[in-house]
Amino acid sequence: MTNQPAPPPLVCPLCRCPQFQQEEARSDSRWGFTSHRMTLLICMNCRYILHFYDKNSVFDFD
Repeated sequence: MTNQPAPPPLVCPLCRCPQFQQEEARSDSRWGFTSHRMTLLICMNCRYILHFYDKNSVFDFD
């Protein structure tokens, strides 16, 4: 078992605020055949929204 370092705390890429409101959203495909669940983290300071789909986002570089 390898010990990986803990990921850095999540901060807003715009204002660097570390506090978020968590919401869930659904997005249907173009023809409605599939529905994608997303987790939205909304910055408490500037209201910027981070989208997470399937536990990943554009901010996951690993």
